[in-house]
Amino acid sequence: MKPDREQVARWKKVLSPYFGPDNARSAGQLATTATLLAASWAATYYSMAVGYWLTVILAVPTAAFLMRLFMIQHDCGHGSYFRSQKVANAVGFVIGVLALTPYHYWRKTHAIHHAHAGDLDLRGFGDISTKTVKEYEAMSPWMRLGYRVYRNPFVIFGPGAAFHFLIKHRFPWDAPRTWKREWRSVWWTNAALAGILVLAWATIGLDRFLLVQLPVTLSASAIGVWLFYVQHQFDDAYWRWHEEWNYFDAGLHGSSFLKLPKPLQWLTANIGLHHVHHLSARIPNYRLQRCHDENPELWAAPKMTIRDGLKTLNLALWDEGRRKLISFREYRRRFRAASA
Repeated sequence: MKPDREQVARWKKVLSPYFGPDNARSAGQLATTATLLAASWAATYYSMAVGYWLTVILAVPTAAFLMRLFMIQHDCGHGSYFRSQKVANAVGFVIGVLALTPYHYWRKTHAIHHAHAGDLDLRGFGDISTKTVKEYEAMSPWMRLGYRVYRNPFVIFGPGAAFHFLIKHRFPWDAPRTWKREWRSVWWTNAALAGILVLAWATIGLDRFLLVQLPVTLSASAIGVWLFYVQHQFDDAYWRWHEEWNYFDAGLHGSSFLKLPKPLQWLTANIGLHHVHHLSARIPNYRLQRCHDENPELWAAPKMTIRDGLKTLNLALWDEGRRKLISFREYRRRFRAASA
């Protein structure tokens, strides 16, 4: 269901005052975050002289700064961070190397996610795989087992997150071969990563480099995937078949407002205001809060806390009849009741 002209005009009036980057503010945010990441990485590295237990502890704040840098790459990909897209692409590529994410491949798949979030007919790129109850019931026993394993929180945020960033981003087999620019981004990112490994081997030692970088990467991957998960996976999430799907309804009701403590909101570059971001990706991260605060229309978004986000981790199936995400336990309970 396409938005009508009145709906488009109404949302444009609400959102357009916040469009566009402020180059000075973006550059300052980038410099601050990069400096904090470099300092934190160095502290994590030198902490090995005290004990590796301290290195693992310090890897967590280092991962948080890396995640914040990834959020800046995210804005670069949307064209909302620098007025020059060439500059944004160059910054995005460098950050993508640090975050093990081929910039142009990620930018393409993330744009697809934005264009079709909540559309049951167009799931795939940039989403956490979500099946309807009917689709799950039509699976073979082995396919059901595979889906249950995939949706297990310990898998999604543990080996699943690590696999996505460490392995799949090195060769994203689901990307069509016609995506020439995106594949070049993959190969150039891999080449840059190989160069970093060679430099580490020639200077501080490859083993010492990996002892620092692996816990940082694993922590950042887990946190990042959890943030993405809670943005669209909650009880009353928005999923519709294409003919009923509406872009603005999906943005407002299918993207959560994750209310974080101020320090965590800063570390995540306001990504918790995801409903505003999905209504318009042209708004840079540092204007999302003001846009939300000044427009009561945006207050209808599903509001969540960290505790609420943790409660969503067992959700796995879209119940079309009730228009709710449900857990496997709830599905089994309803299935047994129906059989009885």
